[in-house]
Amino acid sequence: MVKLWEQEAAAWRLELDLDGEALALRMGDEARQMRVSLGSAGALTPELVRRAAAKAVQSMCRLGAESAAADVSLVAEKLGEAGVAALAQGAELARYQPKMWKEKKERPFTLYLTGTEAVDGARVLAESAAVTAGVCFARDLVNLPANKLTPEMMAQQVTQAAQEAGMETQVLCGEETRALGMEAYHAVGDSAGHPPRLIVLRYRGGAAGQAPLALVGKAVCFDTGGYSLKTAQGMRTMKCDMAGGAAVAGAMLALAKNHVPVNVTAVIPAVENRISPDSFLPGDVIGSMAGKSIEIGSTDAEGRLILADAITYAITKEGAAKVVDIATLTGAIARMLGGVAAGVMANDDGFYDQLQAAAGRSGEKFWRMPNYPEYKKLIESPLADLYNSSNDGCGAIAAGMFLSAFAGDTPWLHLDIAGTAWNSAHGLEYQGKGATGMGVTTLYELCRTCGAAERSAQ
Repeated sequence: MVKLWEQEAAAWRLELDLDGEALALRMGDEARQMRVSLGSAGALTPELVRRAAAKAVQSMCRLGAESAAADVSLVAEKLGEAGVAALAQGAELARYQPKMWKEKKERPFTLYLTGTEAVDGARVLAESAAVTAGVCFARDLVNLPANKLTPEMMAQQVTQAAQEAGMETQVLCGEETRALGMEAYHAVGDSAGHPPRLIVLRYRGGAAGQAPLALVGKAVCFDTGGYSLKTAQGMRTMKCDMAGGAAVAGAMLALAKNHVPVNVTAVIPAVENRISPDSFLPGDVIGSMAGKSIEIGSTDAEGRLILADAITYAITKEGAAKVVDIATLTGAIARMLGGVAAGVMANDDGFYDQLQAAAGRSGEKFWRMPNYPEYKKLIESPLADLYNSSNDGCGAIAAGMFLSAFAGDTPWLHLDIAGTAWNSAHGLEYQGKGATGMGVTTLYELCRTCGAAERSAQ
């Protein structure tokens, strides 16, 4: 927990050292001290502050600390609200623990801040806490094993949290989505004993009648690969294949809790990709809500199928003015970018620029993939309008090109977070093993940016 200083006693003093100048709250001699260097003032960024705060909190907790105090006046002076928010977020995320089914006692820890006079400290911490809670909500979902998070269970958890935050929710089942022609979505979801759910969340914080931005998140609650079966090793972390949907849900909660003036709709297709006598097979030709036919090259390229119908739903049924899809979509992007950056494809340069600005505030990294017309050959089929896997390598680009066919002329961003949604080993200081919550903060910042742009255009 991060709080403003209210004269409580703190057992530790955290000193943030900048250009050799210690930022510290003066306390009695009995207080233990930890000093963390932030380097030079010229190179100071919110992300550096976020990582430093996380490292300091983790170190103090390992040494048994239950509270600490820090003077953040120079961070506030140099970086403003962004610096204080980053410090609070790093400290909070460093304390995240996934749900476990064994006895484990966690000591509480509170970091008290002073020196926030240059910013509205209470407001900054409240906003940061809502965003951090959204990240942790996403992590909680992704860390759940498949038997604890079926599509129906995910729909229940997400809609309950959304309703408590004041959002309108809808869950479409069975005949409702079949009647819409969502054959690609059902080709994947009907292969499981747990039926699929299309989760729709509507947050209306912007102007009445303003077309919403749509966030579309892949939520394959478990992915066996279908008849294009994954290896045993490859399946070990496949409970995280719904991380895109979790990120969308976490971002929506943060937007609602902070009353951000923007209209946003979330569309989360929740399914399992399993094997049954009626499962779709390589070589099948299926339809889609957009009316496009699809030849199946691999049943393990299932995420793009459910996203295709979800994108179409967002545009045609929810009236989305812009669409962002986010998914743990391809192993190719993980092999290319590792756990450092996510891949992006965009059909609108201005929208992409807004994403980069949002990422600059969130600290998350994205790398743009090309979408030259020549790449359309990767998804050509002799039998159907599209092929769902690549004809010739470039797997991450092929997946993006497939989805672009369903976005059409609507401004669209595709975020492939396959390499960054899960940490097998410890990643950044504020990320533990398991789910990272990748995308929540960037989506939140992107929606806030889009809302501001819409207001200035009016």
